[in-house]
Amino acid sequence: MSDFDTYIGNETVRWRGKPKLSCFVLECVFNPFLFFAIIWCAFDLFFFKMINSMPSSEMGSSVKSIVIVFLLIHMMPVWIYLSGVIFSFLRQRNIEYAITDRGIYFSSGVLSKTINFKPFAEISNISMHRGVIDRMTDCGDVVVLCGGNGHLSTGGNSMNDRFSIQDIFDYQEVFKLVRQMQTDIYSDTMYPNALRPENNPGYGTKYNPGDSLGNNTSRRY
Repeated sequence: MSDFDTYIGNETVRWRGKPKLSCFVLECVFNPFLFFAIIWCAFDLFFFKMINSMPSSEMGSSVKSIVIVFLLIHMMPVWIYLSGVIFSFLRQRNIEYAITDRGIYFSSGVLSKTINFKPFAEISNISMHRGVIDRMTDCGDVVVLCGGNGHLSTGGNSMNDRFSIQDIFDYQEVFKLVRQMQTDIYSDTMYPNALRPENNPGYGTKYNPGDSLGNNTSRRY
């Protein structure tokens, strides 16, 4: 049993999955920083080639080495971009999502793994998003906002206010599941009458605290 399964415990898992590898890596490659990295790399390579082609008689070997090292350091934005692409494989491996009868679990990390949990009672807004690469790979994102007004808090940690179940095949089904679970549990919690009996009549929702919310389902990836 993995750390993720141990963290979930005995809760009923309604859906489980992780990002599609091809979609996740392509989004890391074709990000807004790509164009900047290409321009920066072309600029530095031009000077690198020019200095490297100069004979040692015109420039001392030690000075030439220092200039080359400086250019390599100057290309740091390019190295940062490339490292992000390379580490995207490790990131995808550590990302996992699970929707239970209590909330949403999601893990993340590169060399280490962090597991977070958001109860349905804290979710204020759910939406779907599909970018160009999502459409190309037949995937989509389910964006979840947490907070009383459905907006990001100005003083808190953005990761605690907004997160995405990203690059998944069945984004429509996951969107419907999260929306239904959030609506049912919120209505059950806010229902003021009958002093919250074990079987709460609520507003006609299907959520019943005394029963399991369906069979365990999983997504093959």
